[in-house]
Formats: sequence, structure tokens, C-alpha cells
Amino acid sequence: MIPEPPLVIIWYEFSKWLFNKTEKFPKKVRFSFSNRIDNLALDIVEGIVEARYAKRKGDILHSIDLKMERLRVLLRMCHDLRLLDHKGYEFASKRINPIILL
Repeated sequence: MIPEPPLVIIWYEFSKWLFNKTEKFPKKVRFSFSNRIDNLALDIVEGIVEARYAKRKGDILHSIDLKMERLRVLLRMCHDLRLLDHKGYEFASKRINPIILL
């Protein structure tokens, strides 16, 4: 069995943390914010796995980068709306920002 690349492990662990946070969002925003954030996180991890096996990684990596930027914006908005506390926002920012794909 081929060991998982570090990026897959990092994103997998971050996604688990993120899902625990979004499930605690108030019911009134759970559909609008939680679903979008969770789906972006899942799309990103799927993209990372796909890029691992692709011969031409450029388009896939560009798509992942765009999804990460969308996730950053949504998390910032959640912080501004006080759905995500400062400590959680800081943790998420530190996990997402160092990941440079292109």
C-alpha cells in the first residue's frame, strides 16, 4: 500500500476539525454556510487525491487553489458574523494559508 502524501493527511485532519465546527453553527445558517464550507473541504481533499494520480496536474491544482480561496472567504465571513470564534478562525487560517499548490 502506498503511504498517503502529507498534504492528504494535513487536509484530512483539518477537514475533520472543520466539520466539527460547522455542525455547531446555528440552525439558521447551517444550510447556507455549513454545507458550502463542508462541500468545499470535501472537494479539496478529492482534488488533492485526483492530482496525485493525474499526469497533467495544472488544471486540477488551479481548481483546488480556487476552492481554497473560496473557503478562506467563507471562513472570514463566518468569523465576521461570529459563527466562528477568533481562535477557530486563526487556527483555520494557519492551516489553509501555508498550503500553496501553484
